[in-house]
Amino acid sequence: MPKSQLRAAALAGTADDVEAAFYEALQRGDIDALMACWADEDEVFCVHPGGPRLVGSSAIRAAFEQMFANGAIHATPAHVRRVESLASAVHNVLERIEVLTAEGPRHAFVLATNVYHKTALGWRMVAHHASPGMVHAPDAPDETPQILH
Repeated sequence: MPKSQLRAAALAGTADDVEAAFYEALQRGDIDALMACWADEDEVFCVHPGGPRLVGSSAIRAAFEQMFANGAIHATPAHVRRVESLASAVHNVLERIEVLTAEGPRHAFVLATNVYHKTALGWRMVAHHASPGMVHAPDAPDETPQILH
């Protein structure tokens, strides 16, 4: 069994666990660990900020390999909203990205949607779609439930 499939088989738990492994792999620049988070399906897709839709594991892997050629990606989830069911989970993630500029490290914010399906190997990512970066974090939505009388 190839190394990436062994890691994928060992990855267990919840959609949250897979998401944590995905962001850890980004921060380490570890392509094998990152790809172990993805489902092994032809229709998985990824859209990077301002980029085209990448369909299939090979296209997704090639894009992340190219990104990792410039170093790891310092992205951390700052806030997550979840919609989950028995076999799927959708996470809307506010990512905090650290970028190195001529003036030193700066932060940007990206809104990403990560979709997970429960597969025979456990939870796996089937889609990642990220918005263009923003200099400031969007205002936090009011978490108070709205009740009409």
